[in-house]
Amino acid sequence: MVTHIEAAANWLRPLAGAGALTRFCSIDAAVAAHGGRVASMPYCLRVLVENVARNLDATGADGAAALHALSRWPAATPAALPLHVTRVILPDSSGLPVLLDLAALRSTVARAGGDPAWVTPRVPVDLIIDHSLQVDHAGTPDAMVRNMAREFTRNDERYRFVKWAQASLGNVRVFPPGTGIIHQVNLEFIATVVTTRETPQGRLAMPDFVIGGDSHTPMVNGLGVLGWGVGGLDAEAILLGRPNTIALPRVIGVRLSGALPAGSTTTDLVLLVTQRLRAHGVTGHFVEFFGPAVASLAVPERATLANMAPEYGATVGYFPVDMQTLAYLRATGREAAHIAMVEYYCRANMLFRDADAPAPVYSEEIAIDLAGALPTLAGPRRPQDRLPLPEVAPDFRQRLQRSARDDGFGVAAPAAADNVAHDRLGHGSIVVAAITSCTNTSNPAVMVAAGLLARNAVARGLRPPAWVKTSLAPGSQVVTRYLAATGLLAPLEALGFHVVGYGCTTCGGKSGPLDAGVAEAVERDGLVVATVLSGNRNFEGRIHRLARANYIGSPPLVVAYALAGRIDIDLAREPLGHDAQGRAVMLADLWPDRDELARTVAQTADPALYRAVYAGAETGTDLWQQLPALTRECFAWDPASTYLVEPPFVAGIVAGDALPARLEGARVLAAFGDSLTTDHISPSSEIPLGSAAGNYLQSLGIAPAQFNTYVGRRCNHEVMVRGTFANIRIRNRLVPGVEGGATTLFPTGEVMTIHSAAQIYAAQQVPLLVLAGRDYGAGSSRDWAAKGTAMLGVRAVLAESFERIHRANLISMGVVPLCFAAGYDWQALGLDGSERYVLDGIREGVLTGTPVDVTAEGKTGALRFAVTADVRTDDERRILTAGGMLPAVLQSIEAPTREATP
Repeated sequence: MVTHIEAAANWLRPLAGAGALTRFCSIDAAVAAHGGRVASMPYCLRVLVENVARNLDATGADGAAALHALSRWPAATPAALPLHVTRVILPDSSGLPVLLDLAALRSTVARAGGDPAWVTPRVPVDLIIDHSLQVDHAGTPDAMVRNMAREFTRNDERYRFVKWAQASLGNVRVFPPGTGIIHQVNLEFIATVVTTRETPQGRLAMPDFVIGGDSHTPMVNGLGVLGWGVGGLDAEAILLGRPNTIALPRVIGVRLSGALPAGSTTTDLVLLVTQRLRAHGVTGHFVEFFGPAVASLAVPERATLANMAPEYGATVGYFPVDMQTLAYLRATGREAAHIAMVEYYCRANMLFRDADAPAPVYSEEIAIDLAGALPTLAGPRRPQDRLPLPEVAPDFRQRLQRSARDDGFGVAAPAAADNVAHDRLGHGSIVVAAITSCTNTSNPAVMVAAGLLARNAVARGLRPPAWVKTSLAPGSQVVTRYLAATGLLAPLEALGFHVVGYGCTTCGGKSGPLDAGVAEAVERDGLVVATVLSGNRNFEGRIHRLARANYIGSPPLVVAYALAGRIDIDLAREPLGHDAQGRAVMLADLWPDRDELARTVAQTADPALYRAVYAGAETGTDLWQQLPALTRECFAWDPASTYLVEPPFVAGIVAGDALPARLEGARVLAAFGDSLTTDHISPSSEIPLGSAAGNYLQSLGIAPAQFNTYVGRRCNHEVMVRGTFANIRIRNRLVPGVEGGATTLFPTGEVMTIHSAAQIYAAQQVPLLVLAGRDYGAGSSRDWAAKGTAMLGVRAVLAESFERIHRANLISMGVVPLCFAAGYDWQALGLDGSERYVLDGIREGVLTGTPVDVTAEGKTGALRFAVTADVRTDDERRILTAGGMLPAVLQSIEAPTREATP
């Protein structure tokens, strides 16, 4: 057998394209050398084969073993795949903490006598500032200007730090505030599908392969670009030169057939896909779409389906490169020579899927008929809770009657008048209607549909009720321009959907304040009010603190529900309103004509429009250009700063074994049921007055109006650790009937904030545990959900199952993820969280997979049971042994010492 170095050389094949000789690593040759056949492999795995084969010199025996396992598909054996991405992409929400950690690492290296310049990104990184915009102002023509001015005032210190990082760290490209949402900018401009690099062997072509610090990074899978989301610490390790090592995944083939019924949109389809795949169980797997309906889906429609991969639990939702990919590249203004190279390379290297190509062999197949995608909302708490429109109102009313524990809203039954009189604020009133989020604003079909419905509504004289806060936050400036060019921006504005800025806004919890009178009435009367948005997440406490019911749906349905002003309406049977002649106006009367919709959408595919928008994308506004860009090797920490604070988990790194064999006398800090999200663990929205974080900021003399959001304060660990497990809707089972970040201190039984209890336990040197059910850590990739957990003193989380990214984040912070035996959780075992715990065999369990023995000493005696460490690769074992990702990085890569000055 040839060595991996010889094999790599043999696999290089010439590619004639773009006027120069370019080489590429042959996927076919790489697989054939191990006795496999590429034709049977899913396309997403072919990208991994190319990556592993091309980087064998760097990964050695680990890479060779990974390549052999991949080549045996579909009879592949378990293996760890060491992958090297071509680029990293970060939003400011996770990107600023990444850059802050790198700045802190530079300071740590310098204090140790090393060369701080060693801490430099080895991989190109794009930072898109899109998560800091808040909807302070809405419904007026000047809303965007006022919101951006407020954004810069709030975030002046953070943005000046970004300027330092861009000027000083190297390999960092920044897209300033106002550019758009990270995933839409990636899709429309940054992604190349195929990229090239100069190497000692000459110019080398390779697939564009991206890792992102946001869970919705898979949106670019709709373009045929492989990529997924990771936690910030994983991103830091990649930037410092470590491969991103994953376990060889199962690949679930999702066969799409049929056509969407009249009146349905791609949003309705993705909510159906989310419901089906979440119920089936695809967590941690790759999903690849195939089947007769795929060829007819344009890239923006594919991107909508790929974007919500974290909602259905998959690592990726991949669409291979085909003719639709090339059409989208042309429509968005990519160069003709580059498009030709993409087609040539993908065909030559077996990455191009023709419409009549046979389907690969998948681990499993799931069939979905597009005809089943009826008009739908998802809510009131999770994206997978899909409700066809006729079911929305009765579901809401039923929940009003139930307690929070029984999946209700936990309020008194509504008065009869609240179900009859809808001309005033009451249960079910919609207080926020937002067209927002990359999921849908990247798709011209649904945006144009919203504009056409708005036009038809204006023509009939309809307007939303006064209590509805309406907003339009496109994912890029392209959207505004094509809506204006087609005459559809004006009717949206007439209904209050003025552009409030270009960022994540409401979808990420930055919906801003409600009208003071509306907020007062909601709180005074204990109303269950609703939000409707075209986003991807509607978790509890995320959209607005006063809204207990949150629904996601297509942009035209957002407009429709805004007009209705309430969620408890049957849009098929009840009118949205009445025109000037008193005639009832039904949703069917306003719904866009299919032919007109198609004609209008065709007008949005203007390459010149995309080129014009992105020509100056990196320049930014005058506000951005006026910020200073200081260049110095180490960041100058300001002791008085409440935004940029050197994190202790970087400054305090200690090399050496940090994985205990045994935990004794452990206590439970918090206990939860199923589907606890990272929004519950580490909220992103406003910092409430009276919360642990709010009290801390007030103690520093910061007025509530200047609190900003948890996203804005993510570079201050003192704020973030106090915000951990502090979502306003979180329900810790140790304090039944209580919402918010409270717990019971044992053995005294005193109820207090989770942060206060953790401090007392730390002073007593008591190790802490968290108990949970299924799908622990679903949702966003935010690493602060793990950082905060670790900083509270939690050493292990015992859950029925973990979501992929949060499990990895816990490992990166040295917190051990432990799983109960199949069919069991902490409640089924008879635990109540008051016990004292001994965990024996932790180190052995992590390193070898043997069970970890747990003894829980409670009121009625001792209970013994076993759990297993949810650790997938040797790399994860090394990380836990080192005590976390950053210590592991420092142990594996020795920082050079600065040469002495003569």
